[in-house]
Amino acid sequence: MHDSFAAMTVVPPPVSFSLTVKDASAAIALYTEAFGAVEVFRMPDPSGGTAHAEFTINGQLIYISDEAPEWSAMALPEGMLAPCLFTIETDDCDGGFARGEKAGLKVLTPPTDNFWGSRSCMFLDPYGYRWCLNQKTEDLTPDEVMARAAKLFGGE
Repeated sequence: MHDSFAAMTVVPPPVSFSLTVKDASAAIALYTEAFGAVEVFRMPDPSGGTAHAEFTINGQLIYISDEAPEWSAMALPEGMLAPCLFTIETDDCDGGFARGEKAGLKVLTPPTDNFWGSRSCMFLDPYGYRWCLNQKTEDLTPDEVMARAAKLFGGE
């Protein structure tokens, strides 16, 4: 973790996203254990919480903060699911699955071979966000994927 803006070395991507949770410190620890996240920067708020933090997964910069209604930053209500899915490309879906399960993430889908040429699994974190680990297993053309999809869904 770095203590100052000058120490930050990660260049923000052209488009980034920010997660809002009830406990950003706990979330960063979970993402570190489950996905190998690397914390880049943390700015505490006056109460000792996290006003803003940054971490990377596979080089992707992600922002996170504690809930702060005064800044229109609201965490998902307990039991609600975010309508988005975060996909992490990996070379080892099964190993990543074991790591995520050990970290305490809720398993939504165990490692599965998919018709589009990947092996993937999906987790739910305690904050309502879904995370997919995706391992490419085949190089397929769009036509090959569409043919497999049609076969699977009862088409030609």
